[in-house]
Formats: sequence, C-alpha cells, structure tokens
Amino acid sequence: MSSDEYFEVTIPSDTSEGQAVQVQIVEALEVREYPERDVFGVRLALEEALVNAIKHGNRMSPDKSVEIKCWINDERVRVEIQDEGPGFNRSDVPDPTLLENLERPCGRGIMLMGAFMNLIEYNEQGNKVTLEKIKGVAPEQPNTEGE
Repeated sequence: MSSDEYFEVTIPSDTSEGQAVQVQIVEALEVREYPERDVFGVRLALEEALVNAIKHGNRMSPDKSVEIKCWINDERVRVEIQDEGPGFNRSDVPDPTLLENLERPCGRGIMLMGAFMNLIEYNEQGNKVTLEKIKGVAPEQPNTEGE
C-alpha cells in the first residue's frame, strides 16, 4: 500500500518545464496502478491547465512563474495550478460546442479537462485551477464553476 504523496514546485513560464511536472505526476499514478484512461485524462488535463497558465495567464513572461501543488494517493489525485496573471472569468470563455464557435480554438481545453476530471474549480480571481481525479470514477457532469 503506497502512502500519500505531496509535492509543490514553482516553474518558470516555460511549457517544457510544465512537461517535466506532468511526467512526475503520471509516473506516480502508474505506480499506484491507476487505470490507463485515468492516466491519459490526467495527463491531458494537466497539459491544458499548464499551457493555459503559462500562455494565457502569464503570457509567456519570463519574470512570472507557475506554482503547482499536487496530492496523490491510491484513491485520488488533486493538482492546483496557479499563475501570476490577472485571471479570467470562466463564463467569458465561449462554449466550443456551439455552432458559432466550432471553428474557434478557445474553450476546448477547459471542455476537455471537464471530460476527464471529476472536479475542476477556479478561484475567484481566475488565476488558479484545481483539478481532481478519483481513481476509476468517470466524471458525472463536468463541474467548471468557480469556487
């Protein structure tokens, strides 16, 4: 039985640094024998959230960083990703499934995260996202509301 694992790391606004954190989290899930679909979904959601924080939040600014906190145990994984950007309002992001938005790229990452994670929460400012995946439990209804 593996114990709870917690780590936090602060990375520069660089997507390759974000990938190293993804690898660390994915390996921890594989050690705990999370189902392949869960590992895939967490990897995808992490990638989206990290890219959003680096590109949209920090605008790739080299003097800004992204803080990542991660809790992993045999039942669930929870990741908080916070950038130094001004934040955003979730309701301002267009629904990518609406006909008028099908050709637009915005909003797809958030929708994808909701398809795989059991919980997605944004802080009031909109510069921190919390993602949670419960091992072996499919998401019911994507929760993409603020805290």
